Amino acid sequence: MEPVEWANVYKFIISATERPVTTKRKRAIHGLRAVRVPKGGKELRVNAPCAYVAPASRARTGPSDSHLTLYEDPEAQRLLCYVDAPQEVGGKRHHVVRDGQGQVIGTLRRVPPKRPFKHTWRIDQPGHPEIVGRNEWASGDSKAEVVGRAAVRVTLGLVVGLADFGEGGDQPSKPRTLEWRVGDKVVMMSEGSTEVTIRADWIDRRLAFAFALVGDK
Repeated sequence: MEPVEWANVYKFIISATERPVTTKRKRAIHGLRAVRVPKGGKELRVNAPCAYVAPASRARTGPSDSHLTLYEDPEAQRLLCYVDAPQEVGGKRHHVVRDGQGQVIGTLRRVPPKRPFKHTWRIDQPGHPEIVGRNEWASGDSKAEVVGRAAVRVTLGLVVGLADFGEGGDQPSKPRTLEWRVGDKVVMMSEGSTEVTIRADWIDRRLAFAFALVGDK
């Protein structure tokens, strides 16, 4: 499958599935694990690659862990970007992202949680304002709105938790939705580490790719 230009991507997933199962396609077709762009209609959906996750054979020879390294070609000859090993800085976990020449293109910062919330994220891209990633339900325009959403979320969580306990407590948790904001403007959305939608042209796609590789954990 022909790759698409990574710099112009607005929605992507990380997957090895090239052609997913649909009502008209009974069997999925798989390829290399890659950053992929969903294209086509619902019944003829294809996931076109735009960057390839480093193969396991590169784990000891690449600049970083293989699953945190991307190449522009399936043969893994043209390095696109990679994520340094995480560092603890002031109680926050920093993931520095570098381009193919080893130059820093930005940093992902994981901010520890404050109850009742989970951890949050920041993206630092040189020359641009800080991008703040927070729970969708905790991204209101006022403190009262945020607290109200949090109270509803906690109540729902208790109800779901009791229901799960009654069924054995093995229900998998749903990946959370994050809104990535600059001020009051949403510039990116993410569904766990499964799907990312970019809404601002100036965001370096490699930083978004890096977040999906690192994972919301």
